[in-house]
Amino acid sequence: METILIPAEQVKVAAEADVCVIGGSCTGVFAAVRAARLGARVILVEKQNRLGGTASCGLVSMWHSVFDATGTRQVIGGLTFEMMERLERCGGIGNFRTPAEFNIRLNSELLTLELDALVEEHPNIRLFLQTSFSRAVMRAPGEVEAVIAENNAGRFAIRAGAFIDASGDGVLCRAAGCAMRRPERFQPPTSCARFEGWKTLGDFNLTAMVEKFRDKYPELPCGYWWGMEVPNSSCYMLAGTRVLHYDPEEADATTRAELDSRRQLRAILEMIRNECRPNRVSLQALPSAVGIREGLHIESRARLKGEEMLAGTAFPDAIGNGTYPVDIHSDGDDSISFRRLNGEAVTYRGGKPVCRSRWLPEGEVLPFYRFTLGSLMPEGMRNLIAAGRMLDADRDAFGAVRVMVNLNQCGEAAGVAATQALEHGADFTKTDCRRIRELLASGGSIML
Repeated sequence: METILIPAEQVKVAAEADVCVIGGSCTGVFAAVRAARLGARVILVEKQNRLGGTASCGLVSMWHSVFDATGTRQVIGGLTFEMMERLERCGGIGNFRTPAEFNIRLNSELLTLELDALVEEHPNIRLFLQTSFSRAVMRAPGEVEAVIAENNAGRFAIRAGAFIDASGDGVLCRAAGCAMRRPERFQPPTSCARFEGWKTLGDFNLTAMVEKFRDKYPELPCGYWWGMEVPNSSCYMLAGTRVLHYDPEEADATTRAELDSRRQLRAILEMIRNECRPNRVSLQALPSAVGIREGLHIESRARLKGEEMLAGTAFPDAIGNGTYPVDIHSDGDDSISFRRLNGEAVTYRGGKPVCRSRWLPEGEVLPFYRFTLGSLMPEGMRNLIAAGRMLDADRDAFGAVRVMVNLNQCGEAAGVAATQALEHGADFTKTDCRRIRELLASGGSIML
């Protein structure tokens, strides 16, 4: 491969802190807030103009229940529950206080405002928006001294003791020399969109219509989709695209995913306008970032394995609880496979179940599973931890933990772990999992 030499340069150190978080998704925000509440000076860097990541920039305005699969007890608390309460006060969320609703609808615009307010309530968090990560400056192998960032003010350095990569893509981990692992197949990206007038379509089956008119509108996506009404709004959020054969190691892969998904959305809109008359459907919002389900994974100190996780293992370094099913999207067609915690396994293709079985004995239920701190700790790194979908998990484990409510908890754990690492010379390898769990619990997280 041909390469090019980049000349050395001097870059001013524009900011210093105890903890630097790269990525302002809810995962990154919650990492920053947890560290700040424990007294750390924190810098939070986000490349977009808003916080929230997939939930706001990607318009994926749905979280899942904080109750276990039996509906008998709450198993998720912390900043996820705190944010739900904040959204409740401003009318930005559906019912989340009872187990009746597994899918919790929220207003992504109000979420953005509440995340702004949450960060601004912590004066020891310094926020950089519209600021891109550029490179890592290493003090020694496995030890980050600073990161280089860039915005309209130019390039500058941020120096910190401990670093949290909450970018989703693992940009800091890769730049710092972490070993990264490719899954056998990447789960495909999806772009959401918001529409007005969706109710005027009446009893509408998008999958059936897509199959009926695929030849007429060749840019239509495969038949997978889901959607929801935005709370206290007349808007409808649709997740109806799928970009197959996505490879994040190709330089233009995300560009192709953005363009392909928008072509798919345009085809859906044209089909509805032409084939569902009369209707009053209008496109109101496109995401500012395609929803990436999976990229490269770190090689960690302890990979999270689906077999152990789905056995209900009480890991000594458990830092969060989950009830979302194993949910694996095919990279070759519209099929999607679930392993639900009630023991059912089902695969859908064309919106219809094509295979049903049980992965648990009849009558057995897994109330919840746990995920671990070890899967966030890059092998060979001293002062760097990962929080987000680049965590180290096999295919089954990742299919469950990759969703926002679970990754929110990973962010909280990373923020707490960072403050503990600072007490040991900014060394994550010397942190005490028991102490981290105690601090998470004292901050409202539910440790089981």
